[in-house]
Amino acid sequence: MQELLYLEHDGKVLLVDSNGAGPMLAEMGRTEWPQRDDRSWLLRLPTQKEVESLGIAWHERRRNRFSLGDERFEVIHALPDIVWPEHWAWKDTIPSDSAVHPAARESVYRSMHRLVAKVILRNPSGQVLMAKVKRGFFTGHWTLCGGFLDYAEHPRDGVAREAAEELGISIDVGDPHGESAEPREGEDFSFVQSRIFTSEGINFVSFTYLVDIDPSSDDFKLKDDEIDEVKWFELDEAVQVAASLFDLDALSQLMEGR
Repeated sequence: MQELLYLEHDGKVLLVDSNGAGPMLAEMGRTEWPQRDDRSWLLRLPTQKEVESLGIAWHERRRNRFSLGDERFEVIHALPDIVWPEHWAWKDTIPSDSAVHPAARESVYRSMHRLVAKVILRNPSGQVLMAKVKRGFFTGHWTLCGGFLDYAEHPRDGVAREAAEELGISIDVGDPHGESAEPREGEDFSFVQSRIFTSEGINFVSFTYLVDIDPSSDDFKLKDDEIDEVKWFELDEAVQVAASLFDLDALSQLMEGR
C-alpha cells in the first residue's frame, strides 16, 4: 500500500513532480505530456518525507484507503501549517489534468461533499411518515423521504422535488428567513449533519426539514421503482425503525424538542 499526503488549504493542494520536487501547478484540460513510460506521471501527491524536505508542518485530519486497479493507497488528509499556499495548485484544476496521478484526482473527488435533502412529514396526530425503499443504500428498510440534490439546487427545493417524485405529493417547505429565495411561512425546523461512513472517505452532508401535512395528503402515488410502501409511525417508533443514521439523528432531535 502506497502512503501519500494530501495537503489542502484555502482551495489549494500541494502537488510535486515525479522526483518529489514542488510545489507544482496543475493545468486544467491537459491531455498530453512527456512520459518516460506508461507509469510515469508528471504530477502527484507527495510522501511524508517529501513534505518534510519542503519544511512544511501539518496536522492529520483523517486517512482514506482505496484501490485504483491493482494499486492500493492510504492517503493522509491533513491541514498544512501555512498562511497562504500561493504557489500550490488550485483544487479545481486537478481533476481535469490528465498528467496528474489518479490517486491525487481521486483524493480531490473524495474531498467533495455529497449533498442529501430529507423531510420529516408529520400529520396532525404527530405521526411521521416513513417509506420502505426498493433500491439504494437502504433497500428493504424504512427511511425518510428524500435523496441526492441536483446541481445548483437548494436543499429546501430539493426535498420538495423528492416528495413529488417519490410520493406524488406537493409540499411547501417553510423558509421563514428566505434561505432559498423569497421567505415562506412554515416550520423552521432544519437539521444539518455531516458524516463519513467508510474508510474510503466519501463525505455526505444531509439537510433534514419538517413539514406538517393534512390527512388529505394521504393519497400517495408511490414511485414504482423506488418506494415499496409508506407508513405512519409514532415518533418514538420511527426512531426505532429508521435505517439511516441521518434519519435517526434528525428524528431524535425532533423528539427532544417536541
